[in-house]
Amino acid sequence: MSNQKQKLQAGVVGAIAVAFAAILWGLDGVVLTPHLFNLNVIFVVFILHLIPFILMQPVFYKEYVELARHNWKEIGGLFLAALFGGALGTVCIVKALFLVHFNHLSVIVLLQKLQPVFAITLAAIFLKEKLHSKFILWAALALIAGYFLTFEFHLPDFNHDGTLIQASLFALLAAFAFGSSTVLSKYSLNNFKYTTATFFRYGFTTLITLVLVTITWQWGQFAVASPENWLYIMIICMTTGSGAIFLYYYGLRRISAMTSTILELCYPLSAIIFDYVFNKQTLSWIQWIAAAIMLLCILMLNSKKNVKR
Repeated sequence: MSNQKQKLQAGVVGAIAVAFAAILWGLDGVVLTPHLFNLNVIFVVFILHLIPFILMQPVFYKEYVELARHNWKEIGGLFLAALFGGALGTVCIVKALFLVHFNHLSVIVLLQKLQPVFAITLAAIFLKEKLHSKFILWAALALIAGYFLTFEFHLPDFNHDGTLIQASLFALLAAFAFGSSTVLSKYSLNNFKYTTATFFRYGFTTLITLVLVTITWQWGQFAVASPENWLYIMIICMTTGSGAIFLYYYGLRRISAMTSTILELCYPLSAIIFDYVFNKQTLSWIQWIAAAIMLLCILMLNSKKNVKR
């Protein structure tokens, strides 16, 4: 088999892996995670990282020696990636999903996809990546579309739309946190293998949320969690959690960043479909237009024409 044919096949497999991982994330946000709404958010994030981290030990226990081979700055980059992406970002998006509980779930997921706006801005600041002049235009248009996606033609009503406003703000904070994590992860992947980075992301996130669970004294949540909760926790841990992340990184190694960006749109698109199928929720015509504009802006923001590497 020629090298060109092998690369083509690897690219197809990689594309399928990334697309499937994105669909799993859509399933998680709309169908699985909302079933844990009776539990404390910090406890949920803690347990969803603790269980996969424990399950990784027999396979990745040799990764611990990697810490001795790197300096504190490099290890600190991994820790901050876990702090923003694993802890803060996940807590915020789970909190947003819990607040709307089966309502506006696809809106929250779409708002979280504004992550590139923050990621590229932070990359320009900290990684000195140069932005094209059109970046500001696309970023502003994406944020405006995000407003119409949330409120349509209405002004925010803090009395009537209070919960949705809170959830939207948490989704935007999650987008900022995940965007920050993207920049930090990019720095970390210059120094660590992707398997090492993933392993310690789960490890550091478990440690961070362990401290938070202890400080807020959420250990009673083990008694609160029902058998149904534990069933969904295990499903998430084995599929849409660590399973999806490893699947995503497996595919990402075999395709370009731009191809990955397009395929990752399976996440919000699948969320809209799952929200309709399972919750009978759909977007209004203005929300559909706003969502389409926002997703177009996200594609343009990731274009090489708008970010000079």
